[in-house]
Amino acid sequence: MTASSTKESLAKRVLSSGFGMVLATVVLMWGIEIVDTALLGSRLEREGIRPRYLDGLDGILWSPFLHLNFAHLISNTAPFLVLGGLVAIGGLKKWLRITALIMLIGGGLTWLLASSATHIGASGVVFGYFGYLIGAAVFERRFAPLVPAAVAIFLYSGIIFGVIPQEGISWEGHLFGTIGGIAAAKILRTKTPPVLRN
Repeated sequence: MTASSTKESLAKRVLSSGFGMVLATVVLMWGIEIVDTALLGSRLEREGIRPRYLDGLDGILWSPFLHLNFAHLISNTAPFLVLGGLVAIGGLKKWLRITALIMLIGGGLTWLLASSATHIGASGVVFGYFGYLIGAAVFERRFAPLVPAAVAIFLYSGIIFGVIPQEGISWEGHLFGTIGGIAAAKILRTKTPPVLRN
């Protein structure tokens, strides 16, 4: 086996894991911000969620990848990696489903109900991951989801203050992302058979 084929198989293994995709998503966010800042004059910032405008509906898909500046992106990178990594413990397919539900539910509610502005940034998904981890611990009633939930609470319990209305911050995106995460936990919960007495 050559060195190049070894590197290729390692790259495939990393990308086929949940955490590998979390890392790849962060790399994509950084690449988009670098291109947008250096080459596009920050034009992509206008492609986020624009509530109740049809041409802002596709922002549900794009907004998590777009950021106001590098400071905004930096503030989202570490919690996205940590909380996304905790969600990715369940595997790639589960991470993809959870992320898609958070984006669709949280982004959809933001488009329907948020204030008139352009909403961008990965923090809605970050809040969604937090909501999912807590929701999974509540809905599944098993030991396994308690550990990631405990880690999330220990590291990021202060995140909840992000749903308080603040000027210049899409607190609605945070709130609806959290709701999306809790809904994803409910929808995707592992159904354990009931225990019957005899």
